Amino acid sequence: MPRDNPEKAGKTSRLYLTLVPLVASLGGLLFGFDTAVISGTISSLEKQFHLNAIALGWLVSSALLGCIVGAGFAGTLGDRYGRRMLLIVCALLFFLSGIGCAIAWSFYSLVVFRLMGGLAIGAASMLSPLYIAEFAPARIRGRMVALYQFAITVGILAAYLSNAGLAKFGTCVGSGGTEWWHRLFITEPWRSMLGAEAIPAAVFLVLLFFVPESPRWLVEQKNTKGALAILTRISGDAAADEVREIERVVAMEHGSVLQLLEPRWRRALLIGLVLPLAGQISGINSIIYYGPRIFEQAGLSLGASLGGSVTVGSILCLFTLLAMWKVDSLGRRPLLLVGTFGCAATLTAIGVVFHIGATSGPLLLILISVFLAFFAFSLGPIPWIVISEIFPTNIRGRAMSIGTLVLWIGCAGVGQTFPWLLENLKPAGTFGLYAMLTGICLIATWILVPETKGKSLEQIEAEWQSGSHSE
Repeated sequence: MPRDNPEKAGKTSRLYLTLVPLVASLGGLLFGFDTAVISGTISSLEKQFHLNAIALGWLVSSALLGCIVGAGFAGTLGDRYGRRMLLIVCALLFFLSGIGCAIAWSFYSLVVFRLMGGLAIGAASMLSPLYIAEFAPARIRGRMVALYQFAITVGILAAYLSNAGLAKFGTCVGSGGTEWWHRLFITEPWRSMLGAEAIPAAVFLVLLFFVPESPRWLVEQKNTKGALAILTRISGDAAADEVREIERVVAMEHGSVLQLLEPRWRRALLIGLVLPLAGQISGINSIIYYGPRIFEQAGLSLGASLGGSVTVGSILCLFTLLAMWKVDSLGRRPLLLVGTFGCAATLTAIGVVFHIGATSGPLLLILISVFLAFFAFSLGPIPWIVISEIFPTNIRGRAMSIGTLVLWIGCAGVGQTFPWLLENLKPAGTFGLYAMLTGICLIATWILVPETKGKSLEQIEAEWQSGSHSE
């Protein structure tokens, strides 16, 4: 089986290997931006449209519904029409969503455009890491897929900063300009905040026309010549051997997602279900969405909600870089185990701090920050990396859709239950529950997840086929 050869790889284009995954990772940036940008608009939307709790909840969760639908269909469409083509559709949906939210003429039209953005998030959350994994050579595949998670954190931070900047801009520009200028930046600033997404979406859309299709998808479509041309730029002189290996492995598949129920693939299926869910039931979205509120309730006001949001976003960015740096040298499994253990331990400590009422000092802020750091180099990026590696080429898109769908259902479940848990179990019980669930995920990870660093996707698949996968 062909392995990456450093001497042959030296003949490839390093710039090409960097820029193509970077373009694909913009899907993650838009994912993060779209998810977080709504946080700065809720109060003004609530006042303008006179929303009750149910209507406000529907506005916020409409994008999440779109995510679930988008994730459910993206795999089948990606396997049929190609990863790049579907990413182009996602970029177009992001762009139309941003423009539509900026010019929305009613509450219902705003919900429709938010739903459109959700479809793009759900599809891109599966397609972007899948495309990067199928493009990147084995020696750097981990950090390239982790680039997608880093882009999500950058998108979240960019949304917070964009909202703050546009809010401040509205107070500085005065009352001049046209009627629409006045509405965008002064009287209805939520329009410019939500509409700002159209700018990175337009960049993403244009750049996608300059990147190639996934070479592995091309081989599966019998376009060997096209795949060889791309792989030559990626793997140099080893490209022909790589194409033959992909062809050999694809020939062993029957192309039905039902093959995941076969004994040799059941463990891979379990991993694809457990890892995406693990990241959600750790309560990470509760920290992202409610972190500033938690700080405030604990008496640790940072002066404004923006301060807490920027703190959260900055920590996630910084420690995701650690994962990018070490995932291909230390491996996926060690980072995942250490980080998951750290998440469970810090969640336990947070629960204890709330239980004993020691929330008036900096301890709670420190513990939440440590939790975010552990999450950012483990349960944040590693599940995306692993589930993009472990499935057969013929059904990789559909199989990843299953995992991504579980992720979004878990996200919806945590988001819906967190306020109820806070009210009924109190903060101590809520974080204690998250700690227990994360501990269970740690045990499942130890039992199920093999190491995949340094192996081609075809080697990983062959090991599942033969039952010889290493721990």
